[in-house]
Parts: sequence; C-alpha cells; structure tokens
Amino acid sequence: MKALLVYPEYTTTFWSFKYALEFISKKAAYPPLGLMTIAALLPAEWEKKLIDMNTSSLSDDDILWADYVFISAMIIQAKSARKVIERCRTLGKPIVAGGPLFTAHYEEYPEVNHFVLNEGEITLPPFLADLEAGVPKRIYRANGWADMEKSPVPLHGLIDIKKYGAMNIQFSRGCPFDCEFCDITVLFGRVPRTKTSAQIIRELESIYETGWRGGVFFVDDNFIGNKKRLKIEILPALQSWMDKKNHPFKFYTEASINLADDSELMEQMVKAGFDTVFIGLETPHEESLRECNKIHNVNRNLMESIKRIQKHGLEVQAGFILGFDHDPPTIFDRLIEFVNNTGIVTAMVGLLNAPYGTRLYERLKREGRIISKTTGDNTDFSTNILPKMKMEHLIQGYEKVVRTLYAPKVYYTRVLKFLREYNPPQKKVFILRIEHFKALLRSIIVLGIKGRERWHYWKGFIWTLLKKPKIFPLYITYAIYGYHFRRVFERVKTGDERIRSR
Repeated sequence: MKALLVYPEYTTTFWSFKYALEFISKKAAYPPLGLMTIAALLPAEWEKKLIDMNTSSLSDDDILWADYVFISAMIIQAKSARKVIERCRTLGKPIVAGGPLFTAHYEEYPEVNHFVLNEGEITLPPFLADLEAGVPKRIYRANGWADMEKSPVPLHGLIDIKKYGAMNIQFSRGCPFDCEFCDITVLFGRVPRTKTSAQIIRELESIYETGWRGGVFFVDDNFIGNKKRLKIEILPALQSWMDKKNHPFKFYTEASINLADDSELMEQMVKAGFDTVFIGLETPHEESLRECNKIHNVNRNLMESIKRIQKHGLEVQAGFILGFDHDPPTIFDRLIEFVNNTGIVTAMVGLLNAPYGTRLYERLKREGRIISKTTGDNTDFSTNILPKMKMEHLIQGYEKVVRTLYAPKVYYTRVLKFLREYNPPQKKVFILRIEHFKALLRSIIVLGIKGRERWHYWKGFIWTLLKKPKIFPLYITYAIYGYHFRRVFERVKTGDERIRSR
C-alpha cells in the first residue's frame, strides 16, 4: 500500500513567523508532528510519502502515486484542505482525514471517504484492521483517551529538516485547567497524559540523527501539567542526555503561570536546556480572568510572576485576549502599559473567539451571540462572537494595541528593557551556522538600511555589542521578530487579507 500524507497550507499568522523565516531561508516554522506520528502508526511495509504544502508543492503525480491520501489539518488550514480534497476526488483517490479540523467539523466534508478522528493512537488501528479485512467504515471516533506511553517515535526521515526553523516534540496531552475559551480539554481532556523519559530520549535521538542542531519546541499545551513526573523523571533524563551530547538543542515550550511558584522546577528546566516559555496571560483585568475561568492567573501579581520566571533564565512569551464581556473601556491602554512594563518582547494579542465545542461557544450560542465560524487566527481582526463592547470600539482598540506594541520605538525599547534584565543560562550553547550570518546580513540591509526602524535598530545593535555581546544573536532575532509582527498586522490593514470585523 502507498500512503501519501498531506499537510495543507496555513495562512500567514503571528505564529507562522513567515517574514522572519525569510531571513534564514526557511519555509516553515515546524514540521507536521501529527502526520509524522500517524506515519509511524501505519504498517511498516507500506510506502510512505509526506508532503508539507508549506514547504513543498503538491503535484498531481504525488496524488496519483498513492493508494490512499491521509490529510490532517487545523482550522486555519481549512481553505487549503478543501482544495486538496477536491483534487483528490477529481483524480479518484480515496481520502482519510483526521486532526482538529475534521474532529470538530467532519460533517462539513461529505467528499471525504474515511474520518479517523480524535487521537490516532486509538482510532487508526481499527481503521487499518477494517481496511485489511476489506470493510472500512466511514467514521472512527474514540470515547476515551490514548495511552501516551504507546505512542510511537515520529518518522522524522519523511521530512527535509533544512526547510524548517525548528523541530518539535510532544511530552504530554491534556491540561488540568479548564479555561472557558480553550478547546484543549475538549480535544485532550483535563488529566495530563505523558510519555516516559525513555520515549522522549528516543525521539530526541531520532531528531539528532537527522543532523538537526538548534531549537526544539515541546508542543505540550501545558508542559507542567504533571510536575511530579517532570521533576523526578523527565527533566533529569533530559539534562543527562543534553550534557552527554554537548547541548545540541535548545528547548522551549508552553506552561501555565504557576510555573513561577516552583523555583526547583524552573531551575531544572534551565539545566535541561529550556530558555523560553510561552504563557497564556490573557488579560491584566482580573474580572475578565474570572469570567473565562482562568483561575490560576487570579489573585496573583502577574508582573511579579513574570519577573520571577525571567530571573531564572527563562524568557517569557505571552498571549493576550481582548473582547471579554468584563473588559472595561480602559483595557486597551492598560494592556499596552502592562506589556511594556513587563518587557515581554513576544506578546501575541488577539481577539476573543469561541472555538466549536468549548464552554464559551456553548454559552454564547445560548445567548445568540455566535455570528460566524472562527477562522482559527485570532490576530486577523476577526471574531466569531458578538462582544458586549461595541464591535467598532473593540476593533479600533485592538488596532491601537497592536500598532502601538509593535511600533519600532516602543518595540525596540521593550527589547532593550528585557535584554538589560535577562541573564541567560550559563550552559546555553549557541551553535553558529551559515544561516545566522545570512540573517545578520539581511537584517542589516532590510532593517538597518532600508527599514523605517533603522535608527532604533542601530541603537540596539551597538548597545548589545558593547554591553552584552553574548546575547547579540538574541538581539538580532528580536529585531527580525519585530519586523515579522509588524508585517503580519500591516498586511491585514493594507488589504492583503480581508478584515472580518462583522
């Protein structure tokens, strides 16, 4: 059997880093980890080919080569997914679809032959058994959750690592918290399920054997959901492996703010090679936090918690949301002030959306406030809900926030504020590659010579070289990130993508 695994294109978003990746001649931020895992679950004797449409084109010959086309997608890839499905149907190739998009909206795709929904570790084996018996069903769903200790090592050999900005790996699924707007607990439950240290090391070895050296993203939605296993088993094993391999990777992940309460855990993470953590802060307004059940962010000094994490050597990236029912008219200025005072360089600010299946979606549906489908991109000036605040005020306020936060003067001031206070871990190893020289040269041309931020760029350039030369590469990275963030928001306002502000 020949299996073609296809990952559709996603649009340019905050997290796509499209404009930043151009500086290092990369095509996409991360490879499709889900499809690489599915490939490992398919029979070993099958021929397998993986096409990531974000790095390579999908030809008719690719489709005609296959006996079955396996497609996985997120909501933001829906438009591209439909085109792939239509091409497969035209060429007469059966389609097997899975992933978050189809798990939530499979009924919208009548052209698909078979749906393998929820977690593939559970639903793919019965599909394969039925396929071998000649009686495959159309829909395969699961009631329970997958045993992560039975999840295979992804097939990294199916991708071209040179086309990606970083690699990715997964330790756990599920989150102990239940934020109203989040669909993670819908997809993966509230009890974190984890892999063993032996599994993680095998996966890191697989990535290492490809020749990859650089960033590795732990894609867990809350890496610290099972602190006990992390501290006793996973992080000591990671530290030992990294020391043995002379720190070939740098790790980053997502976690909840209560990471700040555990100094031992933060120290272990840094020793194991972590240097960045993304945290969903959502809003500095406590009533809005209570509204969305972000209880672990309530009754704490968020700014102090962020400072504590960064003092341990972990850069904090953060996500924020505007459009909660309890947001006051002053929320826009307050959010700008909060981000700038904390020195959070990478601050993703989006509009509140209600993903299908979440408690927020169900509540607003009862209230008659769901007005459309979510696009999957909450930085495209769109929302699928009717907010309590006037829509025009929300859109205008949101535009003011992102325009201010990423204006060159404000952004570079925030970068330098962070760099003055940041002391990177001593064990951090910077692996110099030719792509870094390309990024430096291009940043000088695009930002330092042609860019409207050139004065701010050179000010930070010189300060970092003189005051903190060891983190000069980090400064160049932030300068490039700022360029990407401005382009992302500007492309919407200039009409490259339609503003959906219904």
